[in-house]
Parts: sequence; structure tokens; C-alpha cells
Amino acid sequence: MPKAREHVKVFIVEKKWWTGLVCLCLAAFMFYVVNYPAAVGASAATRQLPIYCVQRDQKLISISFDAAWGNEDTQQLIDILGQYNVPATFFVVGEWVDKYPESVKALYNAGHEIMNHSNTHAHYPQLSADQVVADLNACNDKIEKVTGVRPTLVRLPYGDYDDSSINAVRSAGMEPIQWDVDVSHTPSSRWDRGDCKAIPQ
Repeated sequence: MPKAREHVKVFIVEKKWWTGLVCLCLAAFMFYVVNYPAAVGASAATRQLPIYCVQRDQKLISISFDAAWGNEDTQQLIDILGQYNVPATFFVVGEWVDKYPESVKALYNAGHEIMNHSNTHAHYPQLSADQVVADLNACNDKIEKVTGVRPTLVRLPYGDYDDSSINAVRSAGMEPIQWDVDVSHTPSSRWDRGDCKAIPQ
């Protein structure tokens, strides 16, 4: 009789052990199924991002303007920036260059950088890579014709981008530049939030 009880105890222990093992396997399987898409996404190519800010040891800011519509404030901006000896970057649309080449030349002659803001202010994620490159080059050609300098930077229209458009910009030998603080809207600083990356200078 004692031997029969021992056999029952061993059987109960083995059954609990198997039940625990099955539960552990099921939990591991469920964890895998739930997290598999995230794991695949993490192992895929890193999302392509434009430059938002550049970490520097000195306390510096870069001022930029987008020029896509009128030019009525251009001379006033040149005068104010000149008064304080502040150089700025003007991202201009190719169609703006067509309408106001004298303003582009005045900005350049005042010591400001003239960079690309697309040729037609299109939403780049809606264009193919070839269309993005063609649009960039059309604007670059116009700026170079007026200033003699070919742009190397682009401000993406509407701040709108995806991996394909960022890759297209970089394939054209240019860098996409976003903004860190936008004073024309509610100010928000990526630097203050701690997500500004150190970019090689």
C-alpha cells in the first residue's frame, strides 16, 4: 500500500511539471506572436529623418526663412538682419525664383544662403523618387542661375516627408533640413525635449 501512494505522488508531481511546462511554452508563444511585428519593424531599416538640429558646444542658433509666395517683406528682412549682422538661410521655391529673381539676388548679395524649398511646393511623399529628384534639380538650376551657387540643402514643402522622399533627397547629394523651433506657430523645441541628435559638422 505505501508503494501505491508513492506512485500516485510521483504521477501528480509529473503532471504538475508538464502542466507548468505547457503553460510556459504557451506564454512564450503568445509573447512571440504579439511582439513579432515590432521585432520585424525594429530589425528593418531605420526610419530616414531630416536634420532637425545640430548639437554644438557654442550657444548658437540658425535662422531660416521659407520663401514661397509674396516678396513684400524681403527688403525689410534684409535690412533688419543686416542691422544686427545676422546671416540667415532662405529656402526658396523655384516658382518664387521665377517671379522674384531680383529678391533672390538681393538676399544673396546681402550675405544670406539661398537654398532649395522645392520647385513647385509639392507634397514629396506623393511623388516618386525620380519626380522628387527632378523637382529638386529644377529649383537648384534656377537658384544657381541667379546666384552662381548650387544649393546643397532643402527644406521639404509642408515639412512633409517619408523614407522614400528623404532617400531621394540624399541621392541627389542634398541634405533635408527641418526646423527645431517654429516662431510662426506654437513654439516647440526638439532640443529642450532632449531628442536633438549630434550631427557631424
